[in-house]
Amino acid sequence: MALAERLSRLGTETAFTVSLAASEWGAKGHRIFPFHLGDIDLATPRVITDAMTKAIADGKTGYCPGAGIPVLREALADDVNARRGTSYSPDAVVVQPGGKPVITKFLQAVMNPGDEVLYPNPGFPIYESQIEYLGGVAKAYRYVPTERGFAIDLDQVRSLITPRTRAIIYNDLQNPISAESTDAEREAVAQLAIEHDLWVLSDEAYFEMRYSGTSTSIASLPGMAERTVILYTFSKKFAMTGWRLGAAIAPPEVARVISTMNTNNESCTTHFIQYAGAAGLTGDQSEVTASRDTLRGRRDAAFDVLSQTPGVRLAKPESTFYLFPDVTEVMERKGIDEVNAFATEALHATGVSFCTRKHFGRPQPGEDRHYVRFAYSGLPEEDIREGLGLLKQWIES
Repeated sequence: MALAERLSRLGTETAFTVSLAASEWGAKGHRIFPFHLGDIDLATPRVITDAMTKAIADGKTGYCPGAGIPVLREALADDVNARRGTSYSPDAVVVQPGGKPVITKFLQAVMNPGDEVLYPNPGFPIYESQIEYLGGVAKAYRYVPTERGFAIDLDQVRSLITPRTRAIIYNDLQNPISAESTDAEREAVAQLAIEHDLWVLSDEAYFEMRYSGTSTSIASLPGMAERTVILYTFSKKFAMTGWRLGAAIAPPEVARVISTMNTNNESCTTHFIQYAGAAGLTGDQSEVTASRDTLRGRRDAAFDVLSQTPGVRLAKPESTFYLFPDVTEVMERKGIDEVNAFATEALHATGVSFCTRKHFGRPQPGEDRHYVRFAYSGLPEEDIREGLGLLKQWIES
């Protein structure tokens, strides 16, 4: 029997294929340094796990409101407003089982089949997957390298907008390239959205995963709150990747639609986990701060080794937990002309496992440089230095 035709348009998060290759190599007795997945090996703060245990003991194990329990929606609205300078009410908050569902539900709410949606490439691969799966036209916009990292090619974005363009996905503090918009760039994206009456999905998964400075949400700019849906996730800040807790913060008409989708799809997000999330937002933040300090040390260690590796070019980002170096000269040095082949040879020679640019969207025409991504959130600092030290020795040999 035939399956649905739309499945041919469904992509995946291809970092997991790298994980499989690393596991298979490790099963043969080789040590692996896993820089491929953006997971976090740090413990979830105790204030959160204690709240979950209490909620279970108190019987918070049944159904709850599809949009989320009031105490969590209120805590999220207060926290988002305090950190972003916005004025959302709890009714704007719709709790989700993770951040990823916000992508799908945003597109279902605002995009009709045949509509065009702009999305960052390289970027989180689920954007492209869900736009095409739901019948939209995925139009990729690129980044260009600068001395401080990467910048959106705004001229290209302007050229991509047509009367069929419905929305733009905007990921400030970006995965995989750690790019952060300047104020001018953020304002330019906002102006384009207003000028062309576009919906905006602002993926803010890494909004608070930064080591200096202060993040700014595009939703806080004039005229943007009414056209922007914020993707919020507990995964990064609170080391809750496996808990699956997030939220959409949206204009009223979109929030109501997403709440109805929750009822259709999941009924509700796990009841007791929502109480844990509320405790994370309102409780002691010392473990959150300590985790960020640990990640800062890991970033510094990874940057220190890679920046001293011949042929590697990279900037030092102030956010996320990724490094995205240009390895074009390294590949030339090793006589390798395909970036995934380079990753495989590096894995077999050193045990260092990492993703490549090709795992984050189809390469765009004219790309002539090769990049790879190192996620340093899942390894202790000593392993980072050891693994990348071995990679450096292999490159130098």
